[in-house]
Amino acid sequence: MEVTIAEDRLKEVLKAAVVEVLEERGDLVRAIVEAALEDLALARAIEEGEGSEAVGRDHVFSLLER
Repeated sequence: MEVTIAEDRLKEVLKAAVVEVLEERGDLVRAIVEAALEDLALARAIEEGEGSEAVGRDHVFSLLER
């Protein structure tokens, strides 16, 4: 058995599903966006760090202890 659905109806159903997820699981969507932003910031920091001068382990840990 083959089911056919019009493209407009499919778009409507998908949009409704996305809206429902956003309304019911906003916390999940927020966590996904936060994780993506953290990944972008980490990647940017790594790129910036590749061009900078190397420092010792002790120096790094002394900064983290502050």
